[in-house]
Amino acid sequence: MDLQDHYRCPVCQYGTLSELALMDAFACDFCRHIFTVNLEQQTVQIADGMQPMVWRWDGRNWRSLLSRDQSVTVFIWLLGVGVAIAPPLLVWLSTYTFPPLPGSRWAWFPTVWVSCTLVLHWLLVGWLVAEHYQFPLYVRSKLRLSRAFQRQG
Repeated sequence: MDLQDHYRCPVCQYGTLSELALMDAFACDFCRHIFTVNLEQQTVQIADGMQPMVWRWDGRNWRSLLSRDQSVTVFIWLLGVGVAIAPPLLVWLSTYTFPPLPGSRWAWFPTVWVSCTLVLHWLLVGWLVAEHYQFPLYVRSKLRLSRAFQRQG
């Protein structure tokens, strides 16, 4: 790895990393992330993110170095499942406790409400997981959408 060379971005896997002037750092021209460089270990670390994500250059591709605390990861997944399950469970419990009158016009509504609550909370958890782990497809899509809205506005 060399500071004067250009590399594909390990986060979005679309943009190009190039050297920042007068710094031992790279910046992506697509997702705009800044990376600190360790030339001895052939690694880059994301400098502008909340997660200390590190990648090693193997000569052709970036390899992720997972340095995450496993107890925090398990806690995040359990919290995500709780956020996705608890609200629909509460809505279902209320409809089970106070069911609609049989044959009424709105008898279908509790089932639809519980289903919508479940789907929307799973989408919320999916979005949070994608934000936490910064999946390349998610980052690329998010950047393309933001650029499309900027062109329209």
